[in-house]
Amino acid sequence: MRKVTIERNTNETQITIQLNLDGTGQYQNQSGCGFLDHMLDLFTRHGRFDLQVSCKGDTWIDYHHTTEDIGIALGQAFSKALGDMRGINRYGSFLLPMDETLMLCALDFSGRSYLNYDVAIPTAKVGDFDTELVEEFMLGFVRAAGTTLHFKQLAGSNSHHIIEAMFKAFGRTLKQAVAIDQQYADEIPSTKGLLK
Repeated sequence: MRKVTIERNTNETQITIQLNLDGTGQYQNQSGCGFLDHMLDLFTRHGRFDLQVSCKGDTWIDYHHTTEDIGIALGQAFSKALGDMRGINRYGSFLLPMDETLMLCALDFSGRSYLNYDVAIPTAKVGDFDTELVEEFMLGFVRAAGTTLHFKQLAGSNSHHIIEAMFKAFGRTLKQAVAIDQQYADEIPSTKGLLK
């Protein structure tokens, strides 16, 4: 079972994450931000992980620290759950349509942190959530997980749809990348012999 619990406590946020990579898409996410909870729920269901996120953050300021720190803690959880990456596919990609939006996501558990964020969200907010925080979430994840992550928006005009397509595609992409390839179950998928 690739199942972990992560705790991350700072002066700005107190976060607990429970992650099961081999779950069924069950979620219980309480970030303190309704829109972020919605995105985490979508991410979890489409990735078929089991995820519980609990965060107490300084949301009276804004959602910046909460969003960024959950991204970091989630990246740490994936890294810990995957261990030495033995047997995983390593790579994943997904092209996700959502109404007028078309989003491409591709990921490599390379051990090298890089985010290519080719996304244009037309509004500054969705509800009370600052849309620029989506990039902060993804940056936090890639830095903590050691992944190369690409998003390319091929179409889209509705901010909610664009962000939702990103999180759904991200979940589907991670599902592929962390899946065990039984032909290579005892191998680390790199000629270097390590991915950390």
